Amino acid sequence: MINAFLDYLSLEKKYSAHTITAYKTDLNSFKSFLIDNCNLEDLSEVNYSLIRSWIVNLVDNNVSNRTINRKVSSLKSFYKFLQKSNQIELNPLSKHKMLKVEKKVQVPFTAREINEAIKDIDKEESFVSVRNKLIVELFYSTGIRRTELINLKEHNISFSDKTIKVLGKRNKERYVPLLGSVIQTLKKYLQLKKEFSIGLGELFVTEKGNKIYETLVYRIINTYFSRVSSKEKKSPHILRHSFATHLLNEGADLNSVKELLGHSSLASTQVYTKNSLDVIKKVYNNAHPRSNKKE
Repeated sequence: MINAFLDYLSLEKKYSAHTITAYKTDLNSFKSFLIDNCNLEDLSEVNYSLIRSWIVNLVDNNVSNRTINRKVSSLKSFYKFLQKSNQIELNPLSKHKMLKVEKKVQVPFTAREINEAIKDIDKEESFVSVRNKLIVELFYSTGIRRTELINLKEHNISFSDKTIKVLGKRNKERYVPLLGSVIQTLKKYLQLKKEFSIGLGELFVTEKGNKIYETLVYRIINTYFSRVSSKEKKSPHILRHSFATHLLNEGADLNSVKELLGHSSLASTQVYTKNSLDVIKKVYNNAHPRSNKKE
């Protein structure tokens, strides 16, 4: 049942390998709990009381509510699949309510912090430093996800159109415009890559010519921004968050930002409007005739 579900996610839903691995881990963990604690192997015979016992077990083992909700979400999707394929009549999780979690406030980098980080990288002129600068500039100027950046190919770049083709979630393609400053860094990087005789069609590679990987990209962002920012979280996603927030603050409309980010719905994009709301309030209070300017 689990394998059939994973095939469904891969072949029909077009989920990434990383996402499918997460589902597989969650489902196998649940199955192991049933075998060890309930002497049950058939997942189609599960009822909500068994699932609740599993949730209680996770809580007792100090698993966070956020992680538990993710695991339950995996389980809920699995049982929806079983219901859809007529292997069960009712989804045992149909009336389940997610555990309460404290909303984490994603604080974007300021434009000053981003500029200082880029200046810091500019102190060196090596292949690695130019590559790292390009990574930071692409994250901030396009808002792409970490996996999207890692999977970029050289042929995805169009210098004539000044765009880059990005392969997003569920293999959905989108074209994102490139700033002139980014194109300059990009040309410099490709020239150095050529001089180093580094092959591969991958855009971003290591000094040894291998495709870059997730932990390396995270380390690059974390290293440079730790020098210029005291913010708690310093990751590629915060640069994506900064991209969206800064565009909205400067008056970009929500639909345009949605397309640039590769979101399938406006609901996903609206999470970035919270930070820009503070700017809107300031503009409103300063501009409205009846406003108390001291607010």
